[in-house]
Amino acid sequence: MAARSRPNALVQQGRDPLVDWLLLRGLARESAHWGDWPEQLQTARPEDRFHTVDFPGTGLNRHLRSPACITGMRQFAEQAACGLPRPLGLIGLSLGGMVALDWALNRPDDCANLVLISSSSGLSRPWRRLRPAQWARVIRMLTQADSDTREQAILAITSNRPIPIEVTHQWQSVQRERPVKRLDVVRQLYAASRYRPPHHQLPMPALVMASAGDRLTDWRCSRDLAESLDCHLAVHPSAGHDLPLDDPRWLIAQLKAYFPIDR
Repeated sequence: MAARSRPNALVQQGRDPLVDWLLLRGLARESAHWGDWPEQLQTARPEDRFHTVDFPGTGLNRHLRSPACITGMRQFAEQAACGLPRPLGLIGLSLGGMVALDWALNRPDDCANLVLISSSSGLSRPWRRLRPAQWARVIRMLTQADSDTREQAILAITSNRPIPIEVTHQWQSVQRERPVKRLDVVRQLYAASRYRPPHHQLPMPALVMASAGDRLTDWRCSRDLAESLDCHLAVHPSAGHDLPLDDPRWLIAQLKAYFPIDR
């Protein structure tokens, strides 16, 4: 399935959006894990249009084997979104940020704006990309047979906020209905571990965002990316790895400041 668009009054009236944005989620996550953030984005930026896509091995594409490299995931996303007008705005979270960056570096004409959230790369030390305090926890999650328990553990490690019970139930329901195979998780982990972008100044506006409170990935991984790409870095003081879950309004405020609608 191609990227899933969301209703937009301007589009329905026959007017073109200023920017079509594609949202790329993280490791073993699918479009449903964005929650209502795409709708919040659409409300905040009615002139734009927002879309999502599921990587192979996840969501509606869970029947496909996940590529074991970021390039393969990027090529899949390019094809899945082939019906969207270029250039696109790309918003990538964690693993999705690596795919978005690889896309911007290899197909700069495809990319109008780039946003990387809680991402990392081979530019940073391995113990910063995955904090040592979480290694055993991540291994337990990978070997946990009960999907409900596993989803609770993922929320506990990626969020620093009290999680509403309805969010926990939603994530558990998503995994029961569209389970991700362990092999695909391992292949995505392998792809992420090998990704090292070149030092390169991007030709399009780019924004890197992270949280100082991220307990999974050290925020300095985002700093390393921003310095390598020579772009702006915004750091949240206390949210967790999953910034769209913990403080979606802060993210939207950063996007508004850096990509003003009245540009």
